[in-house]
Amino acid sequence: MTERRWDPTLQEWVVTATHRQERTFKPPEDYCPFCPTEEDAEYPTAIPDPEYDMAVVENGFPSLQPDPPAPAVESTDLSPVEDASGQCEVVLFTEKHDGQMSKEPVSRFVKLVKMWRDRYEELGAIDEHEYVYIFENKGEEVGVTLAHPHGQIYAYPFVPPKVERELESSEQHLAEEGRCLFCDLIDSEREDGQRVVAENDSFTAVVPFHARWTYEIHVYANDHVPSMAEFTAEDERDLGKLLKEVLQRYDALFGFEMPYIMATHQQPTNGEAEDYAHFHMEFYPPYRTEDKLKYPAGSERGAGTYINNKLAEEAAEELRNAL
Repeated sequence: MTERRWDPTLQEWVVTATHRQERTFKPPEDYCPFCPTEEDAEYPTAIPDPEYDMAVVENGFPSLQPDPPAPAVESTDLSPVEDASGQCEVVLFTEKHDGQMSKEPVSRFVKLVKMWRDRYEELGAIDEHEYVYIFENKGEEVGVTLAHPHGQIYAYPFVPPKVERELESSEQHLAEEGRCLFCDLIDSEREDGQRVVAENDSFTAVVPFHARWTYEIHVYANDHVPSMAEFTAEDERDLGKLLKEVLQRYDALFGFEMPYIMATHQQPTNGEAEDYAHFHMEFYPPYRTEDKLKYPAGSERGAGTYINNKLAEEAAEELRNAL
């Protein structure tokens, strides 16, 4: 059963996907659903071939479905409910089960950027899809149950609330100042320099001034680029290079492969917000020290106010010095 229920108190949708209770949870070491299918295998995987480079497959336990079932309850004026239409895909970064992306060549990252762009454009061309969300959950610390290097893509029938709030703020800034909010933010960060972690001609990685997580990094397009659909070949190469460097710095910081959540924010695929949507990627690693995790607790979950334990400027300096 999948459906989406409206929360009138926060003005946002909540997706119910009861079948996900049965999804794969830490399978035995001799079976991975994302590895190539071996010859004469008793249980085939999501990849029918004996080898592959990168791949996109359907999510076996999707929260959103192209042909969803009818909701389980009736909709009311106070509690609207609609079917959970959409699409969920899994992006397999490599066939190597124990692969570490920070050690992969830049060419793999560039290829990944191209694959993301392809899926953004193809899924976004479907009328029912309002927003194509590209993301990655990495590491058991953030709840990952399948170790094989992979990310995900959700095509939502609405613009998710965090992105919508960003766009509203940027639209207001554009009306008042005549410029995209994110253009002004990244120009300010590059001029200040204290929180810049890495940069190239097309993109800049910073620990944002308002970081919620200790070693949070945002990767912004230097120019006003609303989405991946507007990338040049140089943009694709530069983003691939910078993503590899960000992961290298994360893994070097404490000497182990850093877990994180990665979120890609860009223009909705409904055609709106071209003048004030600005492509960027956000990384939220849960470690606040080498052996301590940051747990969102009462203030964060109950009140929505994050408390950071380190100055963004200090975190950026540590990440700059990690390599």
